[in-house]
Amino acid sequence: MAENNEVKSRRDQHVERLRKKYPDKKFEDDEEIYGQISDDYDQYEQELEGLRGREQSLSNMFAADPRSAQFLTDMHNGKDPVLGLVRNFGVEVKDVLDDPEMQDKIEEANKEYIERIAKSKKLDEEYEANMDATLETLRKFQAERGMSDEQVDKVVDFLLTIVRDGVMGKFSTETLDMACKALNYDADVAAAGEEGEVAGRNSKIVEGLRKSKKGDGIAPLGGKNGESAGAPKKSQSMFDLANEAM
Repeated sequence: MAENNEVKSRRDQHVERLRKKYPDKKFEDDEEIYGQISDDYDQYEQELEGLRGREQSLSNMFAADPRSAQFLTDMHNGKDPVLGLVRNFGVEVKDVLDDPEMQDKIEEANKEYIERIAKSKKLDEEYEANMDATLETLRKFQAERGMSDEQVDKVVDFLLTIVRDGVMGKFSTETLDMACKALNYDADVAAAGEEGEVAGRNSKIVEGLRKSKKGDGIAPLGGKNGESAGAPKKSQSMFDLANEAM
């Protein structure tokens, strides 16, 4: 018997890819599907533009002096960079190092190198110390909330994604949405709406009291404020007190 293989439409293929890439989203309507595709396309365009800019910079450098391309290639292949300088730029390199007029510049360049190495070492030490503290924090966080290793890994992956995006200068709609939720902006909007609803109800009550104070045009039957003579005074509600105060 011939095997019946289901052929997925291009739309279903795109939705399947999106759901694998963004497991927290359902992509059940076209607005969400095409919105995410548009965001991804913008992100790819930005990354491609950055790659083109870096490629152009390297191309300009190599065009200005082709020897620099060979020097970098030698370093990439693990060859001695000092020998690479001589191989590509000649023994004149040594003459430059021995030139008395260049000594101050060479000393300044070497100082920058030493400072950069020292700073890099310090950053490595800080990273190791911070990572030890972070791992302990993660263990406590996981234990307090009863989270699985997979759930904690997803949290860490999300945070690392934000860090990488920040370095690259890009933030997706999903990241911004998560930031709003983390800052309780959604709760603030809901609270503001609730306050507005309460204020609206209060306004209606006040307006009703004002209309009640004006009266309906019917003369009182007797006594003060329409009360019958000799009738016992009724206890006043908060609405009666509010009416008298207006």
